[in-house]
Amino acid sequence: MTRIASVGHAVPDCRVTSAELEVQLGLEAGWIERRTGIRERRQAAADEATSDLAVRAGAMALQNAGTIGIPVGLLLLATSTPDHLLPPTAPLVAHRLGLSHCGAIDLANACGGFLAALALGHSYSVTQRCAVLIIAANVLSRRINPADPMTAALFADGAGAMVLTPSDDSENDILALHLDSNGAHYGQIIIPAGGSREPTTGDSVALGRHWMQMERGPDLFRLAVRSMVRAGEVALQWAGLTSADIDWWVPHQANARITREVGERLGIGDERTISIVEEYGNSSAASIPLALSLAWLDGRIQPGQRILLTAAGAGLVEAGAVIRWPRN
Repeated sequence: MTRIASVGHAVPDCRVTSAELEVQLGLEAGWIERRTGIRERRQAAADEATSDLAVRAGAMALQNAGTIGIPVGLLLLATSTPDHLLPPTAPLVAHRLGLSHCGAIDLANACGGFLAALALGHSYSVTQRCAVLIIAANVLSRRINPADPMTAALFADGAGAMVLTPSDDSENDILALHLDSNGAHYGQIIIPAGGSREPTTGDSVALGRHWMQMERGPDLFRLAVRSMVRAGEVALQWAGLTSADIDWWVPHQANARITREVGERLGIGDERTISIVEEYGNSSAASIPLALSLAWLDGRIQPGQRILLTAAGAGLVEAGAVIRWPRN
């Protein structure tokens, strides 16, 4: 069995409003909020990297966990924006958190990264009888073209974390997990240059191919909705529950329109949906644990409640989970 010991989060201090971006991008007032539901987003300072946010979120989760009685045996860092392409960022985060003899792995699974890490962390915690620290962190403001409304309006910086521990109790806080992918839509969201397929060169930078690109927005919207709905339905089925049994739904904070459409199809209204996209934007994999931590802090999430988590993102990946918030 696996217990959720704690959560934590970190966001940059700088707030960038949609009104500011609309002036910079030459858009009419209110355009961004009408299309995305985002009023403001957080942006990392010039000297702030993914590892900095990850360390802060991880430290908060570890502090909130208190004395867990067993060592942290694995740190999983879900990120699309590592400090460097090489080496991985997770070992640096583990070192800065003072975690010795601890495995440390970067997971690049886009917006589904946190739930992929939850699946792997759950298995490792059970089999190795150790605590697992999961962190999802991104500095997406350095991956977007500041002149492109499609990406500049959506993406944000932030981090969220969760500590898992093995348990001999009959109750399991991880009720269901679902991971899937559809590589036929691989290029819908892509950074063309910077990998082995297309190395970064002066020409690629001049052409802006090191920036994130999103093509065929309406198609991507439909794919994201369909994937998130399916992820939720499969996770609920495996948990032996229906949407009526769920106390809270925490979707990946893609944009408000996607959340609204998916919620309607799942039969979950606004009163049971935790949405932070208005204030924090889309921080990809970090958005679900960030929302969980904020909702736990403000008292919305209570012990024993059942929570549905869903995500869809570049790849195309989809993920769903049902968790029970720890009773103690």
